[in-house]
Amino acid sequence: MDVVVALIAVTVSGVLGWPVTAAFLQIATSRDAAGIDTIVGSDPAPSEAAEREVLRGGLWIGILERLAVTIAILAGYPEAIAFVIAVKGLGRFAELKNTVGAAERFIIGTLASLLWATAIGVLTRWLFI
Repeated sequence: MDVVVALIAVTVSGVLGWPVTAAFLQIATSRDAAGIDTIVGSDPAPSEAAEREVLRGGLWIGILERLAVTIAILAGYPEAIAFVIAVKGLGRFAELKNTVGAAERFIIGTLASLLWATAIGVLTRWLFI
């Protein structure tokens, strides 16, 4: 039974975390006078196309991140979350350094994703395991 509950929790974390993260990014994004999406409080991005090209693969990285975080919590090894964050940050460092607006989107998306995965993992452990 614990395995089935864990599989459901990991699936909910990985799959349903995408709309949650997207909603947080949408809330934090505003359109400037030219119709270009920018993160609230950041400098405007050079172009919408450049902003979309930034952080490509984010959907899959986010899913894998949430899976890893939820599994770490369910396994009783929350310290592994530090490794997930470190790998993600190091993997994105060049893009974050060279692209306007990328750091803000990265931070907001990562925190929303981590909060969702942590909540699912902790709630599942507390209720079922």
